[in-house]
Amino acid sequence: MADAPARAAAEFLVRLERDPVKPAEIAALLDGLAPEERVAAIRAAGRPQQRRLYRAVEGHGGLRLADLVPPQRRALETVRHFGRNTLPAFTHFEKRFCRPEGQDAAAPFELWGYNFQSTSLFTGPGYYVACEDAAHGEVLIDYTKLPPHAPPGWPAVKSNERGLSRLIYAFMVDRLRRVSEHVTIGSAIKNGREIGSWFLLCREP
Repeated sequence: MADAPARAAAEFLVRLERDPVKPAEIAALLDGLAPEERVAAIRAAGRPQQRRLYRAVEGHGGLRLADLVPPQRRALETVRHFGRNTLPAFTHFEKRFCRPEGQDAAAPFELWGYNFQSTSLFTGPGYYVACEDAAHGEVLIDYTKLPPHAPPGWPAVKSNERGLSRLIYAFMVDRLRRVSEHVTIGSAIKNGREIGSWFLLCREP
């Protein structure tokens, strides 16, 4: 039905307002939604809800690189994650990941990726390398590391320490936690400190 995404978003927000937030309930809700409903749900969550969820899911399940780029996807194949951040504007974006060639599809040691949004022409693609933080069961998206080259169809790799990119991506690492099978939540860290900026991601099927 046409209003199904709106209902999914409303129910997601209700669950996020409960005290305490229950990660297992959140995961079950999201896992039971259709893909377009999941995207609508995560894009309904603003700063207070994302902050609460990020804290609630700490230690809830584990996140691996193969959760972001499933093993059945080919090397260098783009996997889109639809996002909602907590910035004042341009809140909708995507992170696009791929698995480099020559890695174990079930247990890669790194992924490559970049940010896609309407401001990319001015801010740059925001390239990064993702790796696992096995000690915490989380993934680190490291903007201080760049892929050696752009996969087919991706924009040219550019430094995150030049131009407007420096204001946004320089010296930054995102810490990503599992919410459900398709959904993750991250916190931006600059120079080793959280900056009070969160984002939700929903992986395409």
